[in-house]
Amino acid sequence: MLLKRFYDDGLAQASYLIGCAKTGEAIVIDANRDIAPYLDAAAAEKLRITHITETHIHADYVSGSRELARASGGRLYLSAEGGKDWQYRFAEDDGAVLVRDGDVITVGNIRLEVMHTPGHTPEHLSFLVTDTAGATEPMGILSGDFVFVGDVGRPDLLEKAAKVANTMEAGAKQLFRSLDRFRALPDYIQVWPGHGAGSACGKALGAVPTSTVGYEKRFNWGVATTVESDFVAMVLAGQPEPPLYFAEMKRINRDGPRVLGGFPKPARGDRATLARAFGQGVVVIDTRAAAAYATAHVPGTLNVPMSKTFSTWAGWLVRYDLDIHLIADDEATVTRAVRELAMIGLDRVTTWYASAIVEEWRAAGGPVGTIAKTTVSALAPQLTQHDVTVIDVRNRSEWEAGHLPGAVHIPIGYLAERLAEIPRDKPIVVQCQSGARSAIATSVLQRLGVTHATDLVGGYAAWQSAGFEVVRDRDAVGV
Repeated sequence: MLLKRFYDDGLAQASYLIGCAKTGEAIVIDANRDIAPYLDAAAAEKLRITHITETHIHADYVSGSRELARASGGRLYLSAEGGKDWQYRFAEDDGAVLVRDGDVITVGNIRLEVMHTPGHTPEHLSFLVTDTAGATEPMGILSGDFVFVGDVGRPDLLEKAAKVANTMEAGAKQLFRSLDRFRALPDYIQVWPGHGAGSACGKALGAVPTSTVGYEKRFNWGVATTVESDFVAMVLAGQPEPPLYFAEMKRINRDGPRVLGGFPKPARGDRATLARAFGQGVVVIDTRAAAAYATAHVPGTLNVPMSKTFSTWAGWLVRYDLDIHLIADDEATVTRAVRELAMIGLDRVTTWYASAIVEEWRAAGGPVGTIAKTTVSALAPQLTQHDVTVIDVRNRSEWEAGHLPGAVHIPIGYLAERLAEIPRDKPIVVQCQSGARSAIATSVLQRLGVTHATDLVGGYAAWQSAGFEVVRDRDAVGV
């Protein structure tokens, strides 16, 4: 048996290829939309991808299962669990095999036993993997978003992201019962999860790629908690805000992701193209570093610097019904940005501009924007005298751990919908934990017409390090 793990840093997402050396067959589990690595790995090992499956209808990225099935000729095996509201609507049209708890998927000498492990989602499956060429018992479990290293899948996404009311507590109880089955497995079984540290599918995921059932029984808080009421309270507490795009991902993956046949290749644009774009409702993402953007940018653009969190912030801030243009330092950045956006279903990237477009814009007489910066030492007396409004754009858990006195809490992804809550009678300072998110947030506010917002250098970390007052009162403004 061959087992290969693939990991996407931006999504903090793991997928797997398992192959049988004897028959040359292989299965891919939880493919993302960039299918080239799976095809390349299979070819390198002289394997044919004959089976494709996934653990559940994903909320954090567009599934690549359909794309991979079309490219490889492999057959889809999809969950039939969860009830009629949680079925893959494209399964019949794509000739998928629907599988349930106790079913077996055979790939050469490899046996995958289907376990229905609901809780994170109603249809969630895990797969017990046995290499029958040398064993009669499973060696590992592909646990998807059911059990992670050090954590368990969150059961609140259906309610918080997909807006399915009154599902959090029921999901938590389902998850607890699923964990009973996990605890009954032999300690030696390896755990191959679907996500690692940085994923919003849990709150305390470990960075170690794999574990064992025995280790998780001892050191994973969720697996170790055996009183249902305690577990339900603990699993629902402190979960991070799900990105706004999660609801869109659920819909796309349920209904059937569009098969791209390759990522889009945007055309090169010029100043005239950019000028027309603003009148056509296009969103222009400037991928340059925050410092470069602050120094000079084309007004109306959105600054999302290219980093491993690029897709996360784009998913929070970019609407799915708009065409997207990019400003980038080079074509390699454009290629990466197009891929990252497509991974979360933002496929409408049509045009890109070299970063020199900013100076071309200025030279032609166009207005050029800047972002003012301030320091904690300059802010402190202003805050004491109530001469400024601080907008804290961090997550709720960060806010509750401590925040600036008098700050208004609006997480970055909710700035547009909560714009009316921002006072306009004083200067505005935007603050996050260390300065990265506040730079993005300030560009969001500028794009929304709040042109007098200033970015706090160093954020809450710098404020706290300087010894200024912090508040830990949950009844403060914005909580």
